[in-house]
Amino acid sequence: MQRSMLTIRSASLTGYSDLARHVGLDPARMLRRVGLSARDLVDPDAPISSNAVRELLESSAAAANVEDFGLRLAMSRRLSNLGPISAVMSEAPTAREALESLCRYIRLINASLLTRIEDYGDAVLIREHILVDDKNSVRQSIEMAVGVLYRSIAELLGPNWRPRSVCFEHRPPDGATCHKTFFGSAVEFNADFNGIVCHARDMAACRPATGSQMALYARRFLDQALTSANDSDTHSIRQVIVAMLPNGRCTADRVARHLGVDRRTLHRRLTTESTTFSSLLREVRCELAARQIRDSDRSLAELADLLGFSSSSAFAFWFRKQFGTTVSKWRETQ
Repeated sequence: MQRSMLTIRSASLTGYSDLARHVGLDPARMLRRVGLSARDLVDPDAPISSNAVRELLESSAAAANVEDFGLRLAMSRRLSNLGPISAVMSEAPTAREALESLCRYIRLINASLLTRIEDYGDAVLIREHILVDDKNSVRQSIEMAVGVLYRSIAELLGPNWRPRSVCFEHRPPDGATCHKTFFGSAVEFNADFNGIVCHARDMAACRPATGSQMALYARRFLDQALTSANDSDTHSIRQVIVAMLPNGRCTADRVARHLGVDRRTLHRRLTTESTTFSSLLREVRCELAARQIRDSDRSLAELADLLGFSSSSAFAFWFRKQFGTTVSKWRETQ
C-alpha cells in the first residue's frame, strides 16, 4: 500500500541543535542521517517529515544515552510556538475551549499527532497518540508532545496549576531524568494512555478576556487551511481506528458512521487507495502491539484490552498468527 508522507512544522525542532551539542552530539550529522539539514529548520512553518523528526529524536536519545531527550526539547516551548493556533487558544474564555481548538487544528501543526479530550466525572483526560505506519518506538516524540501540551496548559492557567496526573504508556526510565522536575510528582509510567489528567474545574474556569481581535483572523486562516488540507482517507480512517480500538467495538460499520458515511462508501474509498478496512485494522494493531510490548511492561490482559480483543487468549492467538511467535518470546528478542 502506498502511504502519503505526514508532515510536521519545523518549529517542532526549535532548540534541537543547541540541545544536541549540549549532550555531545553533532547536530548537522544527526540531521543528515534522517534526511534533514539545518536549512530545513530556518522557517518554523516549513513542513518536514514527521517520520524523520521521530527518527531524529529516537536516534539522538540513543546516541547521547539521554532518556529524556524529547522532554528536554519541550521544556523550552511556549504557547506561541504553536503558530496561529496559539492566538485562538490564548483568547479562549476557558482552558477547555482552548484545548478543543488545539484538537481541531492539531493536524495543521503535526499530521501524525492525534489529540483527544474525554470527560470522566470531575476529571478531564487529554490523550496524545502518534500515528505512524511502522513498529518503531515513539517514546521521545510522545514525551515531547505531552511536554508541549503540559507547557501550553500551564501558560493558559498560570504557574499554580497542577494536573492530577501525567501518564505515559512506556516503562519508566532507567536513570535520572527531568520528568519529576518538569511535571512534579504526578508522573505515571506503564499507564493506559499517553496524556494528562486535569481537574474538570480547572478546565472550566473562566480566563480573563484579552479584548484582542487576533483570534478571529487566526481562526479564519486556520479554517481555510483545514479546508485546503488534502488528508488521505486512509490516514483519516487510521485516526478513527486508533481512537476506537480500546473500547472493543472498532468495526467497519462503526468507523463509517463516525465519519458520516455508509460502509460501502468507506470500502470504496479504501479500495481507491489500494487497501481494505481489515488490512488497515490489522496494520494498526500490529504497530501498536509491537510498540507496547517493546516499550512497556503491560500484561497480556492489558494488551488485549488496549487492542480491542475480548480476552487474553484471543489476543495471544492473533499475535502468534501475525508475528509467528508468542508475546513473551518476541519481547525477549527486543
